[in-house]
Amino acid sequence: MDKKSSRQRAKRLQVPVLPAEAVAIKAHAAHCRLSVAAYLRNLGMHYQPKSIVDADAVIEMVKINGDLGRLGGLLKMWLTNDERLKLFGKEQMVLKINNLLDKIQSTQALLFEQAKKL
Repeated sequence: MDKKSSRQRAKRLQVPVLPAEAVAIKAHAAHCRLSVAAYLRNLGMHYQPKSIVDADAVIEMVKINGDLGRLGGLLKMWLTNDERLKLFGKEQMVLKINNLLDKIQSTQALLFEQAKKL
């Protein structure tokens, strides 16, 4: 914030609150990664600050999506490697592929659960 903007915000408002309310307001502001002043200003101006929980959920979804990409890449690499395929019989290969697909599906379920939280 430049000096001109901070000078425009020279007027202070004081609001009496109970000690428990002060603790709760500070916690909500921290949860949104905002100062108490910015948090209350945003609420007073009808702006709904976004919680970092949403940001954390998005980061978790990105990680899970990366896991899915790695699993798919490993499956593709394994299936295109003729030397590795020769090491397994057909039944073993089908079993391993099914196990990997199960892992991919469980990871997709985790991703879906994270998306529902948003």
